[in-house]
Amino acid sequence: MKHCINKYILGSLLFGAMTGVTSCNLDYNPVDTYSDITEGVQTNTGEKLEFQTKADVESALTAIYELMKNRMEHWYLDLLLIGDSHSDNAYGGTTDSQAMPFENNSIEGSSPILERDWNRYLEDVAQANRIICNIDKVPDDTFTETQRKTITAQAKIFRALIWFDMVRLWGNIPLITSIAPDITAENIDDIYDQYFPAQADAATVYKQIETDLIEALQYAPDNDPTDKTKFSKSVAKAMLAKIYAEKPLRDYSQVIKYCDLLEQDGFDLVEDFSDLWTLNDSGTDLKIRNTKESILEANFPSTGGNWCAWMFGRDLLNYDYSFTWAKWVTPSRDLINLFNRENDTKRLNESVVYYECDWSIYYPSNHYAFMYKCRAGVSSIIKLRYADLLLLKAEAYLWGAEQNLSAAADIIDKIRQRAGLQVLSSSVRNNESALKTAYLNERRMELAFEGQRWFDLCRLDKVEEVMNNLQDEGRNSRVNPFTANSYLLAIPQTALDQNEKLKQNPGSSAASDVYKRQNPGY
Repeated sequence: MKHCINKYILGSLLFGAMTGVTSCNLDYNPVDTYSDITEGVQTNTGEKLEFQTKADVESALTAIYELMKNRMEHWYLDLLLIGDSHSDNAYGGTTDSQAMPFENNSIEGSSPILERDWNRYLEDVAQANRIICNIDKVPDDTFTETQRKTITAQAKIFRALIWFDMVRLWGNIPLITSIAPDITAENIDDIYDQYFPAQADAATVYKQIETDLIEALQYAPDNDPTDKTKFSKSVAKAMLAKIYAEKPLRDYSQVIKYCDLLEQDGFDLVEDFSDLWTLNDSGTDLKIRNTKESILEANFPSTGGNWCAWMFGRDLLNYDYSFTWAKWVTPSRDLINLFNRENDTKRLNESVVYYECDWSIYYPSNHYAFMYKCRAGVSSIIKLRYADLLLLKAEAYLWGAEQNLSAAADIIDKIRQRAGLQVLSSSVRNNESALKTAYLNERRMELAFEGQRWFDLCRLDKVEEVMNNLQDEGRNSRVNPFTANSYLLAIPQTALDQNEKLKQNPGSSAASDVYKRQNPGY
């Protein structure tokens, strides 16, 4: 009876997120067969242990790194769709029901994209919790205290990265920090809430992220200049800077502090922006991997493994590969016009490529624009880049309590000069409003197609101003206006159906329907 109840619950609940169950893909049911992951292992005394040896824990840590690298849908692909196509940077890229709602602002809880992301993020949290909650129970005398703390620190950084994405997307989310025991007839009343938790408010989530990162700082590995696929102390510092820029924790003095610490760790801009994306002389791999600008990246072999580029555009090693169907995240005319107004040829050419194709949705087929930053099998996916953090430091000087327009302008100029542009004029440098506009434009051009734009607009309360006034003849008609309720996405309906304690965000489909009824001519 115990296993029957447990299997039913696990199979219906968030893909086993509360229990440490994970899956490799959406078609695999993790509870079809029992394993050490679902059942644990037994000691001679009958106590259930998740891990018996140091090697078991190290294998679980390796699995976490593989999740970041190989499950690109929610870590990268979907964040580009949301971060760029839901903003003024891009169109959805196709007319299908998955991508189009992000372009025309008709996102509902039935979205398979949101369902996939919600489930996979919670699966990732479960994997992190599996290590964090069980590592101190491992009966291996060769497993030192320092080794345990180093692995725990990496798992906490991974968990913080997940929660950061989730809280920005949905706001109030289940804050799961434990592993629920198996459900039996005897304990169901006691542990039910662990399987079906209520949401924590966004401020509480951010405080937990802060706690995880600060604790991780002490024991995480140092930054390795030769391998940026590590949850290092530098990654923790970068994430602390990013969370302190967000409204629930906003402390711009802390943003400056942690950005300065990254500089002390040796991070800087590469001299040539193109070096981040271009091929080597033989055309077989990226020119430079693990640059001094990269803080966290997933490296892929030059022989293949990263399929993101052919989801979006051109494969550098085979321009015609998988080029017979429309791609997600098509660059918008509005963004291209911004590049052209600024004479930003270098960043435009590394972000957008034109090609002749067999279809025409947004552009003429003989001159079709594609996103171009992700470089297929010769690529790495950069999750955190120093230019982003350096610009956040400029933001802190612009919006923080101790405003320093000159310091902000100097940072913006450093970014601009790397791109081959002229420095800001004195009239912009000395005008707060003009400088803030220049800052937003600079982040938009520098970080185009890195999934940042939507979150920039949300963080600085610019969604309504920018998106409701957008004039882009290539963009599909907006279904719903952008309001104060647009900053958070709809919680998947499947999650709401599974857990009655979850509350839908106010800007979801129900609110949209009310608007349409009240404004039938919209």
